[in-house]
Amino acid sequence: MGTYFGTDGIRGVAGELLTAEFAVQVGRAAAVVLAQKAGPHPLFVIGRDTRLSGPMLEAGLVAGLTSGGARVEIAGVIPTPGLAALVHQRDADAGVVISASHNPIADNGIKFFSSAGVKLSDAEEAEIEAHIAHHDLQSLAGDAFGSSDVLEGSVEGYVWDVVRRIPLDLSGMKIALDCANGAMYLAAPLALEESGASVTVMFAEPDGVNINAGCGSTHIGALREAVAADGFDLGLAFDGDGDRVLAVDSSGALVDGDFIIAILAKHLKHQGKLRRDTVVTTVMTNLGFHQAMKREGIEVLVTDVGDRYVVARMLEGDYLLGGEQSGHIINRDVCTTGDGLATALLLLQALREMDVPLDEAARVMERLPQKLVNVRVRDKRELDAATAVWAAVDEETRRLDGSGRILVRTSGTEELVRVMAEAPTHDDVDGACSRIVAVVEEHLA
Repeated sequence: MGTYFGTDGIRGVAGELLTAEFAVQVGRAAAVVLAQKAGPHPLFVIGRDTRLSGPMLEAGLVAGLTSGGARVEIAGVIPTPGLAALVHQRDADAGVVISASHNPIADNGIKFFSSAGVKLSDAEEAEIEAHIAHHDLQSLAGDAFGSSDVLEGSVEGYVWDVVRRIPLDLSGMKIALDCANGAMYLAAPLALEESGASVTVMFAEPDGVNINAGCGSTHIGALREAVAADGFDLGLAFDGDGDRVLAVDSSGALVDGDFIIAILAKHLKHQGKLRRDTVVTTVMTNLGFHQAMKREGIEVLVTDVGDRYVVARMLEGDYLLGGEQSGHIINRDVCTTGDGLATALLLLQALREMDVPLDEAARVMERLPQKLVNVRVRDKRELDAATAVWAAVDEETRRLDGSGRILVRTSGTEELVRVMAEAPTHDDVDGACSRIVAVVEEHLA
């Protein structure tokens, strides 16, 4: 990770790091870097989520890009995977999404997609950072300026493309959708209704400040209660920018990304469609998933946390399916990046073809007790040299004696240290987490 770019682009507090002036710098740097690769006047497609700070940053980015000679097409509010798809459809040189995904309203972010519809590599992001750091970016003049235009119907085009790729007849199904008051608020209801389901939509009235506020994939309680109380077949919860989805079964039980990937992997293998009988996941994936895939004869490849690393490993080995426990899931036959809507339709397609309810399909794996604690720290970079923390990790690993695992890492987007433990019992998990968290707080908080 660089000075500005983390695991998911640039992320920070809007008005602090992410000012209009900084957005101009980022846009101009990106225009220069892309012009070196694609020639003069590279084409960028830009979209955003529903945050109040989005239009400000959009204006800054457009100003920076066009002053650097780029052509810009503005899609407005659109899910991140929809923007990635637009890059393909418009034959653009790059895409830009203004979003902080599942983060609270105060935050925002800028992430770039290549012409292939995947996130930029670390090296490409480092090039953009270098231009920002040198403060040597001069505006062009005269006929060297770029231009900007507004794209109409981008969300509808994204929905029709996904529905075409994953045809479904969901007649008779009753589904609840939690749209997180975010970028999926139009697309998800449209797609599910097009597929014939009876859809009840929750949290689909964005006002600029209510994105992810007590709703969405990181606050799933309201959806769980609604599904259990009102006789739904299942519920689906998206995050603020729509690149991840979680599900709940008819009883309100959570079906997270590990379960969804397991269901899809098993179904694809039985159909003979799972390339090399392999899936790609991250170090956060539950041990129960690994055990389930071993029983199914499916190999699991593990990457660092971040869907960009999952996608890179998938491309490297030409694998079909991969993703994260958080609900970032990629099936390369239908999407190039995490796509909550495509994943939701693929899950529903699998349930229809297997003719089973979600709770039965989820029995493919049993979750080992797992606990994740986020500790706010003064500087997450201090973790590497925190010998007391790593000594505590070694001690807890010895206690588990191979029956579980401990994972301590920094957040890619916030000043947090994440402490995760898995073990045979909840008491083991609670004890290991609490002891390590105490050491982290003592030395880093």
